[in-house]
Amino acid sequence: MSKIYITGHKNPDLDSLCSAYAYSVLKNKIDPDNEYIPVRAGHLSDSVTAILSTLGIEAPPYMSNVYPKVADVMLRPTEKLEASAPLTELAKTFKDSTPSVVPIYDNGKFTGLLSVDDITRYFMHKLGEEGRISEIPTLGTLLEKNEAPVQADDLFEDAKISLSGSKKRGLAVFEGEEFCGYVSRRCFLKAPSYKVILVDHNEARQSINGIEKAEVVEIVDHHRLDASKTSLPIFIDTEPLGSTCTIVYRMFLRNDVTPDKYTAKVMLTGLISDTLILKSPTTTQTDRETATKLAEICGVDINEFGHEMFSHVESMGKRDPERAILSDFKKYTEKGVQIGIGQCEVTTLHDIDEYTGMYLDMLEEVREKEGLTWATLMITNVLKEHSVLLTTGYKAEKMLPYKMLSEKVYDMPNVMSRKKQLLPEMLYALSAVTLG
Repeated sequence: MSKIYITGHKNPDLDSLCSAYAYSVLKNKIDPDNEYIPVRAGHLSDSVTAILSTLGIEAPPYMSNVYPKVADVMLRPTEKLEASAPLTELAKTFKDSTPSVVPIYDNGKFTGLLSVDDITRYFMHKLGEEGRISEIPTLGTLLEKNEAPVQADDLFEDAKISLSGSKKRGLAVFEGEEFCGYVSRRCFLKAPSYKVILVDHNEARQSINGIEKAEVVEIVDHHRLDASKTSLPIFIDTEPLGSTCTIVYRMFLRNDVTPDKYTAKVMLTGLISDTLILKSPTTTQTDRETATKLAEICGVDINEFGHEMFSHVESMGKRDPERAILSDFKKYTEKGVQIGIGQCEVTTLHDIDEYTGMYLDMLEEVREKEGLTWATLMITNVLKEHSVLLTTGYKAEKMLPYKMLSEKVYDMPNVMSRKKQLLPEMLYALSAVTLG
């Protein structure tokens, strides 16, 4: 049974988290030959954490990368050979296999790896000194000093380099302070690759670290396509809908599977979040119909559910500015210009003057750290369908069709969608200044 990891983008929002979980539920039902594991590629914002806690939804576990690791290739010992045992005990294991190294224990505690070289070296030394072998040695007598062990979560390539620079045939593998297995040179003949399904994104730069080493087997998304080349044909479901959770629910229907109440609530959470309680311009009739069906399964009212969700969103003044800006931050390239757009949801804009200064300062720091030409932050009141835009200084900002409230701060009435409303205006502004 293969493990297949399902993950959203690096800055996980609710649609990313919820679609990963829900799709794992469906895939585990329709494909029992594989194990589908939802994971998140980044840390949660305070607002997302608060919403999930209130709704009783558990976020997928954090996974930092999908680079091959020592644990993916290490060998686990099936027998425990004691240091006090004679060499004849080891000889018995060679009936079934010819291991290059064998773990040796002292009263049940790992003490080292015995290699074929250790055995040969011992007998050659004895023959050279005495001209004959007078006794059968114990395994502990044969054991030479071991190299430093590696950890199970060490990267495959790092461990391969360590072993290639060693005279030993194998290295012990530990999980913390506990011995758990070993790796020999043959373990590194071919690097393994993780199997991954991408949801709510399809661009490698937005994905989990190490995605370039992994095998992407599926993509389920509702954004524009900018996927990396794959070595094999894969399943792709991308639809211009308001939420990836809507797509996942439609896949439940296509496979004649009815989601349980908890999974339905998870999908409704992602859908309501990404469509801003079905008010975003990205919302389609399919999203509305899906939300109605999921709400029926959950036994909730859509508007009450949405307002309860967003009532737990913190004021921007109480959030860490850098974490808030990067919590849902997308980067784009247009005409060679690198731009970034963040978006945060709030339930009031009345206090915006209290925090714009520190957010403008941090937005400039983020622009520099991310190597961007232009960075913006869209702060959206989901209840009033109104946004305010903060921007770093760039000549294209003057081309935006919004009223300036103060320097680098713009009013955006009836604007809620980064993808459908703000991004096109920023791209138009870029084109205008580039051509000019």
